[in-house]
Amino acid sequence: MMLHSLKRRRIPPSGILIGLTRRWICTDRGTTVMSFGDGSHGALGLPMSIPGLGSDAYEPTPVPGLPRDVTGIAAGHFHSLAVTREGHVYAWGRNTEGQLGRDRISPRETWNEPKRVEGLEKVRVRAAFASGVVSAALGEDGSLWVWGCSKRGQLGLGEGITETVVPTRVETLLGEYIVKVSLGWGHALAMTRSGKLFGWGYYADGRIGKIGKELEISPLESNSSEFKSVEAAEQSVLEAMEKEKDMPTIWNPGLVEELQGSKVEDVACGLDHSLVVCSDGTLFSGGSNAYGQLGRTNQDLGIHPVEIGIRALNIASGLGHSLAVCEVPSSGPKVFSWGWNQSCQLGRRGPGNIPQQVEGLDGEIPKLVSAGRAHSLVLTARNEVWAWGCGKNGRLGLCSSADEAEPTLVEFSQGFEAWESMAGLDHSLILGKIVH
Repeated sequence: MMLHSLKRRRIPPSGILIGLTRRWICTDRGTTVMSFGDGSHGALGLPMSIPGLGSDAYEPTPVPGLPRDVTGIAAGHFHSLAVTREGHVYAWGRNTEGQLGRDRISPRETWNEPKRVEGLEKVRVRAAFASGVVSAALGEDGSLWVWGCSKRGQLGLGEGITETVVPTRVETLLGEYIVKVSLGWGHALAMTRSGKLFGWGYYADGRIGKIGKELEISPLESNSSEFKSVEAAEQSVLEAMEKEKDMPTIWNPGLVEELQGSKVEDVACGLDHSLVVCSDGTLFSGGSNAYGQLGRTNQDLGIHPVEIGIRALNIASGLGHSLAVCEVPSSGPKVFSWGWNQSCQLGRRGPGNIPQQVEGLDGEIPKLVSAGRAHSLVLTARNEVWAWGCGKNGRLGLCSSADEAEPTLVEFSQGFEAWESMAGLDHSLILGKIVH
């Protein structure tokens, strides 16, 4: 492995970063949103990232066409969102499921252009969130608004409602003040200001805990089984598709039974698993454990404690791996990882199914973590971003397609102060300001 000091002296790209927080930001100079990574779906918001034809960006690049008062960002699997100080939402990237809040027949070649989401004119939005097929926004009054298309019930708008292009309020949560939402591929978790946790969508494997129904194993479970023939593999896919017609779905948000009586402080949904932090710092997980991403030997379905033994401060869930900033006694905050590690996204050696400390961040104070398909990012107290894992398509922002086995500093061609960073599936966004 490279020495920590060498990792800081990497040739400067023009970069930016990723994370999971919401706060109002206001500067005289204005803010800048940077993007890098896979440009094939238009999620970069760059002129060159036309859906279906787009080029990748290997270094952080300013997203044009956005107001200079962006206060928050969200990176979905294939699209991106930005929220302004005035409470407006801008969207760009994939729109096949209407997740941009535009008509799906709008010109495909314009999907990469950031445009204001229609239908929220009477809502002052303070935060936005995104999955693969759905977008969500929180109003100043704690209301939750959703749009997109999901046959797994991820919209939370009632039984059988699978799509809405126009942002629609989730009426079941009327009267609740929602402060954060996290969206997986087909499931969702939302926490309230008072610490209650609601879940809805695809509930197999206990990824949203128990909500009035018996838990069951997913008929679509992803695994690493090897088939003896192509025919066998094809048959397996056909069987899974048939089972998908009768998916276990919670259509309306309901309270997660395992955590009633606890105060929830953070949530993070991966592709098919979830992490939850309570006010006492206890970390819980639920859902698929195909890659060891639950971080526990207890294989019972539902929401159960992660076997980490220290207080969790911030969490992130990727496709098959998990990250957490934890308070280590006498050492301060450190990043821990567990789960899938095929592309070094854990940033360390050792068994993947056991939470262990990420290597190569000595002297840094981590604040926020974020996880993509196979890459990871952390925002530090220096307002810097470090990246590791899969470098394909430039998703690490390091001017390279090489994988990085341990955290590497994302540098900029000019001074940049990062305030928020977010990892999509194969792209990344960073919000901050140019300081000189």
